[in-house]
Amino acid sequence: MKATFKVLSDDERTRVHEESLNLLGKTGVRVDTALGRNILKDAGAEVDASSNIVRFPRQFVEDCLRMVPKEVTLGARKPGADLPLNGEDCTLCLDGEGPFVLDRHSGKRRKATYNDWKEITRVADALDEIGVYWCQVEAGNKGEKLGEAVQYLCDVQRYFTKHVQDTIFHPSHAPWLFEILQIIHGSTADIQKNHPMSTLVCPQSPLIIDQEYTDAYLALKGLNMPVGIMPMPLMGATAPASMIATIVQGNCEVLSMLCLIQAHEPGVPVIYAPALALMDPRTGGLRNAGMQYAVMGAAATEMARYYNLPAESCPGGSDAHQLDIQMGLEGAAMSLPTMLSWPDIIVGPGMLDGSMVASLEQLVIEVEIFRLAKQAHRGVVTDQQNWLVDVIDDVGPGGHFLSESSTLSAIRSDEWYLSDLGFHGSFEDWLAQGEEPLAATVNKKLDDILASHASLPLDESVENELDKICKRARACA
Repeated sequence: MKATFKVLSDDERTRVHEESLNLLGKTGVRVDTALGRNILKDAGAEVDASSNIVRFPRQFVEDCLRMVPKEVTLGARKPGADLPLNGEDCTLCLDGEGPFVLDRHSGKRRKATYNDWKEITRVADALDEIGVYWCQVEAGNKGEKLGEAVQYLCDVQRYFTKHVQDTIFHPSHAPWLFEILQIIHGSTADIQKNHPMSTLVCPQSPLIIDQEYTDAYLALKGLNMPVGIMPMPLMGATAPASMIATIVQGNCEVLSMLCLIQAHEPGVPVIYAPALALMDPRTGGLRNAGMQYAVMGAAATEMARYYNLPAESCPGGSDAHQLDIQMGLEGAAMSLPTMLSWPDIIVGPGMLDGSMVASLEQLVIEVEIFRLAKQAHRGVVTDQQNWLVDVIDDVGPGGHFLSESSTLSAIRSDEWYLSDLGFHGSFEDWLAQGEEPLAATVNKKLDDILASHASLPLDESVENELDKICKRARACA
């Protein structure tokens, strides 16, 4: 039986849905994009032109929910790296755009550089557990200028060969992204079918659909591009001071954006992805390392399953400023509830200080936490061949099972996972091998990855076309 973490009953999930429908119909959402208001009005929503408040009739919301595909496969350039989002498996996604890194050589915090972005992206490409890209650090290469934006979109496709989930800044960037995807992934029909890229939209809390990023997303119409809807209500600040109320508000924000997306391009795949966060009452800022964050992440997955939608969840993380015991404690504790709720995508490995600081060492450590969590989720396998009562009977009292063929088979199976990160031998062996701390072991692993890993290269003809499009974009800037 698989091990799961569940926080909402069936009745509670239904009530979240009903309360959300009531709020969307009565209170509504402020929609700051004129294009979005017009799309919603034409589709049947109620638009107050004086306040930009849009109210969503119950039937309208439920009709939009029925339009969304219940399963989707996220494509990848790397063979075998496609991701079916059907609840069967789970993958990690990089976090989004921290401005700093923890330098792994000096141990000091500093502003992120392009080389940091490139190293993080390459390491993530090498780790099988990370199936989805998001821009982990803001290194100045993802600029709002057209030339910078186009160069960045090309570089992502070069260095990350699995699924890319990212955003564009402005509607004018959309045609360039169309062209880049066609150069690399084929025709528009191929892109519509295979979904090599998805995007994110982040409604503002409380209850606002913004103009800038929403209009940029709406400009992508025609690609059938999957979209993760990720509002970030902060419990106690931009959301009410209770978990269930924050869950309801986040659900409202997801559903309102889902309605806009379906009204704009019916049938586009949607990923249910609210980041239900926690305020630190002492500072008013984000408290990443709060168990409420992790529990609400699990609840978000349950609401995704309620709607039969793919789930992308954020478990919180560590507030630590360095690689220390606090980082280890919080990194593991915050991850497990969300991981055991088993979303399709889990966001956030490798970040410290409330997702402000990227750390390659932390990235490797949290990938290992994910492996251990997957083993916990696997639970106890009770297939008939695993009971081995006949083997117990054969060995009998006082014997041992070391020489049994069933033991040899078992330790080679998925049931037998032992981490190779850290030291797991005797104290004497540890002393004899130099008393190496975990951070040193992790850095050796990173050195090996960066020295040996090469992303799947693009064809020379593709590279030539990407160079041409980058030159054209710089000339237009």
